[in-house]
Amino acid sequence: MRRTQTKAFASLICSIILLIFEIWAYVETTGFRVHKRAFVQPATFPQIMICGMAIFTVILFIQSFIKVTRGMKDGDPENEPAASVNPFTNRGVAAAFFVIILCVIYTYLFDKLGYVLVSACISVIIMWLIGKRDLKIIIPVSILVPLIMWFIFYKLLTVNIPMGMLQPLRDLVDKL
Repeated sequence: MRRTQTKAFASLICSIILLIFEIWAYVETTGFRVHKRAFVQPATFPQIMICGMAIFTVILFIQSFIKVTRGMKDGDPENEPAASVNPFTNRGVAAAFFVIILCVIYTYLFDKLGYVLVSACISVIIMWLIGKRDLKIIIPVSILVPLIMWFIFYKLLTVNIPMGMLQPLRDLVDKL
């Protein structure tokens, strides 16, 4: 089997793509608004997460590069043929692409509709996608978790998160 058809080569290519994405994402976070009174800035958490992801991606790149260039033993699991990434034949890949599209939609609507509303809608879709079908659980969780997270970030960490149409809720919390 050729080296370019192994799991190690697929990991190498994925690590390169991930590194490019992580560099782009980090550069994008440098353009976030800075709030003078806030100890934790809106870019802080995404930058920490991106750096953590980048560390593991570099580790994956190094391991894959070593395996592809130096060769692998016959029993090595990384020497097996790589799975197909065709979204038409692999449902897991199709679901992953759908979640990526949801993330792009999420970032587009974040400022326009606000964190709580967009997070609730995306949460419902993702929970449905992973197989949760009980609306008695999906609806409250999708509403309460973003609200609680917003409250923690807004009140306790003083991170100003867009509320969109729910701006009156922010005004109500400010009065309390």
